Amino acid sequence: MYQPADRSRQPLRARWNPTDADNGRPRSPQRDAKKQSAIGRFVSTYGWRAYALPVLLAVTVLVIADAVRTGPVTTQLEPTFGAHSPEVAKTGIIGAPPGDGKFPADLPLGALPEGGEFVERAAGTWHVVPGTTPQVGQGAERVFRYTVEVEDGIDTSPFGGDVAVATMVDTTLANPKSWTHDAKFAFQRVDAGVPDFRISLTSRDSTRASCGFEIPIDSSCYNASLGRVVLSEVRWVRGALAFDGDIGSYRQYLINHEVGHAIGYHGHQPCETDGGLAPIMMQQTFGTKNNDIAVLDPHGVVPADGKTCRFNPWPYPRG
Repeated sequence: MYQPADRSRQPLRARWNPTDADNGRPRSPQRDAKKQSAIGRFVSTYGWRAYALPVLLAVTVLVIADAVRTGPVTTQLEPTFGAHSPEVAKTGIIGAPPGDGKFPADLPLGALPEGGEFVERAAGTWHVVPGTTPQVGQGAERVFRYTVEVEDGIDTSPFGGDVAVATMVDTTLANPKSWTHDAKFAFQRVDAGVPDFRISLTSRDSTRASCGFEIPIDSSCYNASLGRVVLSEVRWVRGALAFDGDIGSYRQYLINHEVGHAIGYHGHQPCETDGGLAPIMMQQTFGTKNNDIAVLDPHGVVPADGKTCRFNPWPYPRG
């Protein structure tokens, strides 16, 4: 006798498309869905982003707090160098120490750092260091020819000899961060004939005679009457307390600053941007703080406005 198949043990069959309309077959009753909290819905909707957002928010708060604590970021502008005179000075001392002769008894920044020996008094005559260079810079308006000279009686062997002094001068002026960055200028070293100026390493007494000594601080200058860029050997050896850099950087500053006077930048400058780089025509031997220089020359171009700059040996420090 035929018996119908027992389907109670057959596997359940699922519809291929659960969204199809009900075909009339009985369906098991649905369980009551649990209600989801607002946080649960947020996590379900945004997934991993739900965990990242609080972290990003916390980081943002920390950055804002740090910015408020440290103050705004200052955009560092290229320092300037004042007005340029197309007619270079023919007479007088350019860059002489400022002031009216009334100074505090204690000038700590003017004191010499500890260091090597220097010459108090030499012969008062100079010898040309042999050697020439090709022209460096475009020289659209002016090509300056210079000699490198050392005062007789100065022993340059402790800092490399005469050739090392000349090499420092040549490489400084040839650097793209120096005056040749400006297409108007070019330089060429010569060792014969009449140069435009003589870059001269000079003893303490001869420097004071050439540059003046109104302020009892060793300094350098450009003496246009002599056609001589006077580089103080005292400073070449020791540097300056106010210049918070190495001795090589200070020598580059010394060359660029005094040659700046020789090519027509006759004036000095104050610190322009608090915390920024000092202009090359700032008297960084005397200080990189406007207040310090203002003490030396209360009626000069540097205001006592509290601005402080960082040392800088270059006219165009970003080259």
